[in-house]
Amino acid sequence: MLDENIAIQVKDLDKVYKLYDKSSDRLKEALGFGRGKRHTEHHALKGVNLTIRQGETVGIIGTNGSGKSTILKIITGVLNPTGGEVTVNGRISALLELGAGFNMEYNGIENIYLNGTMIGFSEKEINEKMNDILEFADIGEYVHQPVKTYSSGMFVRLAFAVAINIEPEILIVDEALSVGDVFFQAKCYHKFEEFKAMGKTIVFVSHDLSSISKYCDRVVLLNQGVKLGEGAPKEMIDVYKRVLVGQYTIEEEAPEERLLEDEQLKKMAAGQRDAAESRAANENPELLEYGSKKAVITEYFISDEKGTKTSAILKGSVFRIHMKVQMKEDLAAPIFAFTIKNIRGTEITGTNTMFEKAFLEPVKAGETKEIIFTQEMNLQGGEYLLSLGVTGYEGDDFTVYHRLYDVLNLTVISDKNTVGFYDMNSNIQII
Repeated sequence: MLDENIAIQVKDLDKVYKLYDKSSDRLKEALGFGRGKRHTEHHALKGVNLTIRQGETVGIIGTNGSGKSTILKIITGVLNPTGGEVTVNGRISALLELGAGFNMEYNGIENIYLNGTMIGFSEKEINEKMNDILEFADIGEYVHQPVKTYSSGMFVRLAFAVAINIEPEILIVDEALSVGDVFFQAKCYHKFEEFKAMGKTIVFVSHDLSSISKYCDRVVLLNQGVKLGEGAPKEMIDVYKRVLVGQYTIEEEAPEERLLEDEQLKKMAAGQRDAAESRAANENPELLEYGSKKAVITEYFISDEKGTKTSAILKGSVFRIHMKVQMKEDLAAPIFAFTIKNIRGTEITGTNTMFEKAFLEPVKAGETKEIIFTQEMNLQGGEYLLSLGVTGYEGDDFTVYHRLYDVLNLTVISDKNTVGFYDMNSNIQII
C-alpha cells in the first residue's frame, strides 16, 4: 500500500513504441503474415523510478525526445506503460494538451461541464466553481457561443481556466504556463504560486529553466528515456547544461545518485559529445554572415563561471564569451566585438575591444587570436541572441572583416526578474 505521504510513485517504468516503415507493415504483422518483426522499437522510457511526496513541486527537464511528456501522460492515464507500474494518491488535474476532450460544437458552458465531468467532478462541484472558471477565462459573452467560433487564444484560456480552477490535489503541468497574452500568462503564474502556497503536489515540465529554478523543490533530469539523476534545481540544471553540449561524463555523480551507470548510457554520452564537437547545441543553423574575410571567426562559444561550455547562464553569475579569429592578411588594428539582442531583434548590450581599450595592435597574416569577454550576467531571465564581429579601420574607412549575426542562443536563468532589460541590483533599506 502506498505511503500516505507519497503522492506519486513510479517503479521501473518502460514505454516502448513500435515504429513501422509503412502502415501496411502494421497490418501484416498483426495478421501474422511472414516471419519476424516488421517494426523497430523506440524506448521512450526505460526503467524510470520516481517518488514524489505530498506537497512537493518537482520539475522534470531534459532535451526534446527525453521522455518528459510521455511520463506525464502515463501518470495521468492518457498512455499505458509497456512495463513497470505507476501509483497515484490523489485527484489529478492535468495541463497537458489543453482543450483535449472539448466538443467543438458545444458552447463554453457546456464544455466546462463536459470537461469537469471527465476529470471526475460532480455537477454540484462544477456549479460551485463556475464563477471562478468564467472569471479566470475572461472571454465574456463568447462563453455562450460554440467553441468552434473561438480564437486560439480564447480556446486555451477557457481550457486552462477549467483545468486550474477545479482545485485538484495533484497538478500536472506540461509547458502550459505560456498560453495566451502576457497578462493571462501572469494570471496563470499567480494561480500556480497559489497552488504551491496551498501545499498542493505539482509536477512541472518546462524548457523554461528560470521557472524550473524558481518554483521547484526538486528536479529530475531525463535523457533519451533514461533518468540521469535528481536533486536540487541548480545542481540538476548544471548537469543538464553539460548534457546539452556533450560534456557530461561517466565519472561524474549527481548529488542524489550515480549518473550514467551502464554501457548504453556511456554510448549515449559519447554520441552527444560527437554531436557537440560538430556543432554547438545552441548554434543557429541558419547563420547570417558577411564581410571581406580578411579575418575569419573560426570558433565561438559561451562558458559559465565553472568554465563549462553552455547556452544557459544563471543571472548574477560571471560568464564568458569566447571567439577565436584567424588573420588572413596583415591588419593594422582589428576590433573584436559582441552584441546581445532579445528575440525581437532589439540590441540590449554589447562591447568591443576598442571601447574597452583592450587591444589596439597590428596583427600578421596567419596569426590566430583568442578573445575572451568576461562579465557578470545582469540581464533579466529569458532568451537572447548573440552576434559576433571582427572589424577595423583602413585609413578613415570602417571595414567589416567578418560578422556573424545571431550565431548563438543565450538563455538567462533567473528566480528574480525586475523591470526592463537588466537588473540594477538595488540594495534596499527601509528605516
